[in-house]
Amino acid sequence: MFTGIVTAIGTISKVDQRGDMRLRIDAPLDPERIDIGASIACSGVCLTVVDRGGDADNAWFEVDVSAETILRTRRGMWEEGQRINIEPSLRIGDELGGHIVTGHVDSVGEVVLSKREGDSWRLAIRARAEMSPFIAEKGSITVDGVSLTVNDVRDRPDGTCDFALNIIPHTAKVTTLGDLDVGGEANLEIDVLARYLKRMQGLAAGS
Repeated sequence: MFTGIVTAIGTISKVDQRGDMRLRIDAPLDPERIDIGASIACSGVCLTVVDRGGDADNAWFEVDVSAETILRTRRGMWEEGQRINIEPSLRIGDELGGHIVTGHVDSVGEVVLSKREGDSWRLAIRARAEMSPFIAEKGSITVDGVSLTVNDVRDRPDGTCDFALNIIPHTAKVTTLGDLDVGGEANLEIDVLARYLKRMQGLAAGS
């Protein structure tokens, strides 16, 4: 489990295409706190650490990325040189600063607006029709592994929706969200509570 509070930005330093794709990610972490077999969120994708090394604040770790994961995540994400939002899994006693995040990407959204408002950035992301029922104003959503609050939702005739986010300067600095441009893509994970509410609603309607 994760909270959507990014602790570091990593960079993909090596891509090895085997049966699956193996990545090496460099990150300013302590390798002694990265356990083999541990889960780590990479821009919202829960992956398993298969190797690690380096020094304190200059670590690397390796993960295997399946074809299914590549299919379900944003284009160009797994290329050498790409920056990745990093969040280790929760430990007992950790602060739950964002919201409950599973690290399972539900869909990919398209950035349709990116503009400065004061010192912050306003982003609008277009979600696919199957995602729209789960997105609500003032609700939580995970974008590239970052826990955010939805400011506004505008439904479209084709069933898709555009939802707006406010990215404060600190968030833009410590995550990769400041790199998002119009036409780009982002990994989306809906709030786990919204998922269960939708399921309960469907069961009630069919009873």
